[in-house]
Amino acid sequence: MSKVLDAMDACASCGITANDDIKLKICTACKLVRYCSVKCQKDHRSKHKRACKQRVAELRDEILFQQPESSHLGDCPICCLPHPVDRTKAVVTVTGCCGKMICEGCDYANKKREVAESLQQRCPFCRHPAPKTVKEADKNSSRRVESNDPLSLNAAGVDRYAEGDYSSAFKYWTKAAELGDAEAHYHLFILYQLGKGVEKDRKKEVYHLEKAAIAGHPIGRYNLGCAEFNDGSIERAMKHYMIAANLGHNCAIQMLKEGFQSGYVSKEDFAAALRGHQAAVDATKSSQRREAAEANMYGK
Repeated sequence: MSKVLDAMDACASCGITANDDIKLKICTACKLVRYCSVKCQKDHRSKHKRACKQRVAELRDEILFQQPESSHLGDCPICCLPHPVDRTKAVVTVTGCCGKMICEGCDYANKKREVAESLQQRCPFCRHPAPKTVKEADKNSSRRVESNDPLSLNAAGVDRYAEGDYSSAFKYWTKAAELGDAEAHYHLFILYQLGKGVEKDRKKEVYHLEKAAIAGHPIGRYNLGCAEFNDGSIERAMKHYMIAANLGHNCAIQMLKEGFQSGYVSKEDFAAALRGHQAAVDATKSSQRREAAEANMYGK
């Protein structure tokens, strides 16, 4: 019985089949077809271009609309609980010595123990002595930047942006983004949107916003939903809001509520979003964090 050839077993242009002497190379964009030579790929381009673009868009959406396991903030390295995405209600300490994000619960517990036992102040994670002067703290931060720590590079960009040095902020955020920092991608989105330190560029603006969203940035995901909504892509916008809600983003829930009232979101999907949002928020809570929040509120 003769073997039935798969489309990937033959050149999409000339039809020649792969063998020991002929190796077929896949179209790196869509991964749907193979070619025996660059010439065949160029000859077939006009016929393949439309299907290729469509498949590339489909592959991009598969990545774009995948629900991240957690937000870009990740977990506290000490208590291993997720960091809250609502930064107005939670304080996160970024250590200059080891570059770790420590939740307010663990940071408060460490300080409370040091005061009670009259201990030297140390980093709650790596136990490095706390800097005694601003100069020493700045030196630690500079060391982290020089070691290409993404978190520190992003923080340096924030400092330069606050000073009005947008070009330097762009350089720091670009480096951090290249290393996979979602916050840096989001900041680059803002630069390209406002045209600060760079020329306004809608394509690059959307690119960095999508990269931030894919990496689990809730605000980036929410803004991406808003952009899709303003462009008239209501279904895509609601998908973005669903993902942001499942990460614990409050405004996304409100948009889904309005979408449900307008008939854009089904009752089942809205209920699932409410459950996902509550689960994400509850996962960040602990008695230690609650105690720290109360202490910070009353200045203890």
